[in-house]
Amino acid sequence: MIQVKPLLPLYRSFRTLDALGGFWHLANFFAPAAGVALFASLMAKLLWHRELRGVAWPRLWAWAFGSAALAALGGLIIFGHDGKMATYAAMVLACALGLWWSGFRP
Repeated sequence: MIQVKPLLPLYRSFRTLDALGGFWHLANFFAPAAGVALFASLMAKLLWHRELRGVAWPRLWAWAFGSAALAALGGLIIFGHDGKMATYAAMVLACALGLWWSGFRP
């Protein structure tokens, strides 16, 4: 009988996360939301500059990022991990809703 050794021992697969690793983990988790919010807010300011003249760009970005980040967290909770296409679609829709709320609502 052939005995197969695992590549990594079991105790090595459960490593702890230090503060710097935790920071980068969270930064990389929220990076797609920040990127979608940045692109969407800049495009909204470019396309609807007359209608959005009174709204500051950081306010548009903050609302878009906040709503996209909540959608990313919701996808993590619902699916159990990040990176699902449904989560990214929800992030885009939430970002559009956040832009509408901060710039176009009556």
